[in-house]
Amino acid sequence: MTYETEKEFEKVVIAQLIEGGWKSEVIRYPTEKELIQNWANILFENNRGRDQLNGCPLTKGEMDQIVEQIIVLRTPLKLNDFINGKSVSIRRDNPDDQEHFGQEISLKIYDRQEIANGQSRYQIVQQPKFKTRAILNDRRGDLMLLINGMPVIHIELKRSGVSVSRAYNQIEKYAHEGVFTSIFSLIQVFVAMEPEETVYFANPGPDGEFNKAFYFHWANFDNEPINDWKQVVSELLNIPMAHTLIGFYTIPDAKDNTLKVMRSYQYYAATRLADRVTDKDWSDTDILGGHIWHTTGSGKTVTSFKSATLIASWHDADKVVFLVDRKALGRQSFDDFTAFAGPSEVIQATEDSTELGAKLKSDSTQDTLIVTSIQKLSNVTKDDANIRAADLQKILSKRIVIIIDEAHRSTFGEMLSNIKTTFKHSLIFGFTGTPIQDVNKKKDNTTTTVFGSELHRYTLADGIRDKNVLGFDPYMVLIYKDGDVRQKVALMKARAEKVEDVFKTKKQEKIYYYYMDATKVKMVGEIRGGKYIKGIEDFVPNSQYEELSYRKAVLQDILDNWISLSHNGLFHAIFATSSIPEARPVDKVAKKRLR
Repeated sequence: MTYETEKEFEKVVIAQLIEGGWKSEVIRYPTEKELIQNWANILFENNRGRDQLNGCPLTKGEMDQIVEQIIVLRTPLKLNDFINGKSVSIRRDNPDDQEHFGQEISLKIYDRQEIANGQSRYQIVQQPKFKTRAILNDRRGDLMLLINGMPVIHIELKRSGVSVSRAYNQIEKYAHEGVFTSIFSLIQVFVAMEPEETVYFANPGPDGEFNKAFYFHWANFDNEPINDWKQVVSELLNIPMAHTLIGFYTIPDAKDNTLKVMRSYQYYAATRLADRVTDKDWSDTDILGGHIWHTTGSGKTVTSFKSATLIASWHDADKVVFLVDRKALGRQSFDDFTAFAGPSEVIQATEDSTELGAKLKSDSTQDTLIVTSIQKLSNVTKDDANIRAADLQKILSKRIVIIIDEAHRSTFGEMLSNIKTTFKHSLIFGFTGTPIQDVNKKKDNTTTTVFGSELHRYTLADGIRDKNVLGFDPYMVLIYKDGDVRQKVALMKARAEKVEDVFKTKKQEKIYYYYMDATKVKMVGEIRGGKYIKGIEDFVPNSQYEELSYRKAVLQDILDNWISLSHNGLFHAIFATSSIPEARPVDKVAKKRLR
């Protein structure tokens, strides 16, 4: 359907949001002051008990205290912690509350686990008014979504025929004008939408930069982008999805001081894994949870971290152990996990198997999320780990989830086998960008036999299409002269070993000269009248690529043009073969040349 005006489009989007679980009473054209009062009313309703507001509404001074905290926090990164911190503290100045006057009290603001029930409130704001700097006119947004009175999602709309870029450019313009400050700095996610295309992205905040590389399209489970606005609203902005998006699928990254929002494929993988844990019967010995196949560079660390925290948040397991293979990777993974963790999420590292055993035995919630190596976990049951039989029994009585990063590395040997034998009531998952399949199985094992069935797939082709990973930049390397290739094909078609043989019969001669004539058969195929006409290159057999001379020529081109093609070493080169034996002759040539 075509929408001639933004007003018309805005109306149907609101209707779809209401159908998806948002309140039907739309807040129309509010000022910031009115939205703050709306928040105050919700806070009062959710905190009116004697130990909190004691039946006495919040004053302007008390709301000013909350807004001041927001202003001080400033960045979406810190404000994400504020929102998901569940509560905010104020000092009471309402004289009607004599019991708490002058005292500090804590108010519940948001519970990410209280989805679509309890005290959660979901409101739509139509065309909120933004204050700007004095020299500028005030602005109006299109739609804003409030959870418990807090503006957390902002939507800009464009009518049919207007590019979605106009919508996100408007968001960027508003940000540069300073409209997303004060209470509006609570916005976590921006959505730019026109009827046939939608992108969503995290709020970079006043000190960050808008980066179109992180403007994402929502997609279905099979990674097919969803373009229809109605489907986007129904799947991404419905309740409970919008609630969980803010609570679970936005990620504060302390390493680069930014807020991240998960891509659709990361969401599907994390939820599939978490659901598998929820459904686990901990009395059985089916330890194969499954594996996630997400191509290298697609953000597996973020996905695995979110999977781990989802499990921990819902208390579906007592321990979530993230395993890495090498010490360097372990340190890196620990640092990444720590950077992603919020105030309530403590990531534990382990120096040795003894310390690991102590954390596995511990009943403290502080020891739920553990990053360690496959070597240390494998050694936990050995004598040198100094774990008593009673302690080991306590460890094995716990609900333990094991997540292995880079599951194609060193996980098909004795160490993993030992872990499986010892932790036979646990649940194990693997993350990999290069799964081991039947064609390249190791010791008669594949990723599926070792970890269980595939839970989600996001391939290199998906990543290139979505521009999440670098694509290929092909160019032609002249290996054989066109004339030589043409003659080879002409001889093959004439069924002759050499040119002299084609003159044995008129038929062979005719075929030979037909393919030698560039006006009749071109080098490259083309489409004529809707039909594909083959060229000489279409008749060249794949066996040409198996010739060592061909491979040497390609390698020589890489070496001769290395500085230019690699941008002076910025990029790497991969010479792919189907097997190690095929690679060895080429490897010898490369080493010889590089000496």
